[in-house]
Amino acid sequence: MSTKALTAPTRRATRRPRTTAGTDTLNRQTAYQRFQRLLLAGQIQPGQNLSQRDLVSKLGISLGALRELLPRLEAESLLAVLPQRGIQITTVDLRMIRESYQMRLAYEREATIYAIEHVSDAALQQQRALHASILERASSTGISGALLDEAQKIDSDFHDFLIGATGNEVLIQAYSINAIRVRMIQLDRIRLNPVVLAPALADHLEIIDALLARDRAKAELAMETHIHNARLRAVTF
Repeated sequence: MSTKALTAPTRRATRRPRTTAGTDTLNRQTAYQRFQRLLLAGQIQPGQNLSQRDLVSKLGISLGALRELLPRLEAESLLAVLPQRGIQITTVDLRMIRESYQMRLAYEREATIYAIEHVSDAALQQQRALHASILERASSTGISGALLDEAQKIDSDFHDFLIGATGNEVLIQAYSINAIRVRMIQLDRIRLNPVVLAPALADHLEIIDALLARDRAKAELAMETHIHNARLRAVTF
């Protein structure tokens, strides 16, 4: 038997595990992102009980891939695997609200402090203009469903903007995990509505103006007040 005949299968055998591992990682990440989208779209509800086969169907993955994904979702407190009872999506309750908003305050206070010295006036003025435009249009033409959707995006994007500006990948990743829980709470209890819109965006303007003034104490207080107000709306819903 020739040396070529012996070595060719060996080369194929060493390539295959790398390709499979890369594909598996990609599939798990895609399934994770799909789970988030279904959760935030309301197609998976807080407190809902599901079987593994239900999730397999919703996510479009194999049972084996789901079993590899579940530990990550459970570690991030997005669901609980209940022996002999299936899977329960995390329930929005007072403990979840308290813990999620405590974490949010820690992350966003740090981002606010960083922004004082590192985020440009131009970037902050752009954020201010977006918020002011929504409030002006709400006052002049009323609050439509389309305007609420636009305001909701500006609201979420503002917090993402502050966190992203830090450039701290550890902070960004930790924030993004907690942000899913916060958005679950918002969808379940305090999604932006005509009553909440003006106060929420006014809170943001207080933060932005303090950042533009480079007033650290005022900016921290404005952020703390904003998150306190949001948590209060959640617990008194």
